[in-house]
Amino acid sequence: MAAVWQQVLAVDARYNAYRTPTFPQFRTQYIRRRSQLLRENAKAGHPPALRRQYLRLRGQLLGQRYGPLSEPGSARAYSNSIVRSSRTTLDRMEDFEDDPRALGARGHRRSVSRGSYQLQAQMNRAVYEDRPPGSVVPTSAAEASRAMAGDTSLSENYAFAGMYHVFDQHVDEAVPRVRFANDDRHRLACCSLDGSISLCQLVPAPPTVLRVLRGHTRGVSDFAWSLSNDILVSTSLDATMRIWASEDGRCIREIPDPDSAELLCCTFQPVNNNLTVGNAKHNVHVMNISTGKKVKGGSSKLTGRVLALSFDAPGRLLWAGDDRGSVFSFLFDMATGKLTKAKRLVVHEGSPVTSISARSWVSREARDPSLLINACLNKLLLYRVVDNEGTLQLKRSFPIEQSSHPVRSIFCPLMSFRQGACVVTGSEDMCVHFFDVERAAKAAVNKLQGHSAPVLDVSFNCDESLLASSDASGMVIVWRREQK
Repeated sequence: MAAVWQQVLAVDARYNAYRTPTFPQFRTQYIRRRSQLLRENAKAGHPPALRRQYLRLRGQLLGQRYGPLSEPGSARAYSNSIVRSSRTTLDRMEDFEDDPRALGARGHRRSVSRGSYQLQAQMNRAVYEDRPPGSVVPTSAAEASRAMAGDTSLSENYAFAGMYHVFDQHVDEAVPRVRFANDDRHRLACCSLDGSISLCQLVPAPPTVLRVLRGHTRGVSDFAWSLSNDILVSTSLDATMRIWASEDGRCIREIPDPDSAELLCCTFQPVNNNLTVGNAKHNVHVMNISTGKKVKGGSSKLTGRVLALSFDAPGRLLWAGDDRGSVFSFLFDMATGKLTKAKRLVVHEGSPVTSISARSWVSREARDPSLLINACLNKLLLYRVVDNEGTLQLKRSFPIEQSSHPVRSIFCPLMSFRQGACVVTGSEDMCVHFFDVERAAKAAVNKLQGHSAPVLDVSFNCDESLLASSDASGMVIVWRREQK
């Protein structure tokens, strides 16, 4: 009878848009907590009739408060999507089996629209153009961004000036990746070429290293948080991938690379949280983290070693960059995990592509789906995604210093509600650079100085109040946004 509780959650989710109109960012927190409580109550074994009665009463009460649902027949279908996204990753580790029939029987797939990227861009424009005159908020998601960022200008919002904290537990070995947990302000992780991963907590003061994950025998090249932050996945030069429980730091599973090659990057599939791994033998593999096996049809060959991976938000397009200067796009089959090679772009022959970040839209001026790319060209490159096969068109570039180090960059997480939007990148000049993607001249918004080695990675927390950066000497600096 768990399906009844899923329907209860679906009804709540349908009305979620009406909750806390002044503070839209709380809606996600509400629905996650609601899902947790419903799943706990479902274990109590209440009589089926009582559950159905509760569903009926809940629907009536919400209908009286907010009005009737416009599409009452879609509650069951919508519940599948909401419940799957709210379940923890550990609950879903077996969702993605090699046999698609088994996956279908489990009912854990989530359907995704097959609309083209041209249509997505048109929809983004239509939403903005339909707003009343004088309104500058392109979507409801940006209203949440405005609520968190405050009524500040673009320059004010990215006026990071002071250091909040410096972590030096990995000094003398490079920290190639630093990441805040998803939708979290104060939990941070970083990996090091010393073979370990640090989990850090920034509040209460003073910031501390909660635990250090050890097990890899060589340097850790990359890691990723699951959507619900309950597990991490890491890749290493020791030719293994490891799955970790973030709560206690235990290693859940060690997965040797199928090609016995150094693993250089990883990412979770955003819908099912399965893992895609690039390795030094020019392959991309989709791995089932519950079984430790490759997904059937989930492998493809590139021209060089895979250094960077990024999915689009729906999880149906994957981009991979290699050390020979190419970016490949792959169509990802949501039902089977199969990869189909679609397009190839040569950014610059022989220049390693070290970072790829995807965003469905950036600002009210930049309403096209976009891709941010670092390559060893002394430039940060912004591309427009022009179709549903991941074809890229260069929009503009920004000057940075990068000729040999694996520098990474990011889109700012809060979608711009004013003119312009920022991207942030590391650089070999030992600085963190902020650029306005829509400013024609003098695009530099801010530059943070404090590192004594090339800055390799940058990461914002969810409300952009803190920015973390890591460098080639092992130092991690957490910067605080200047308070006005």
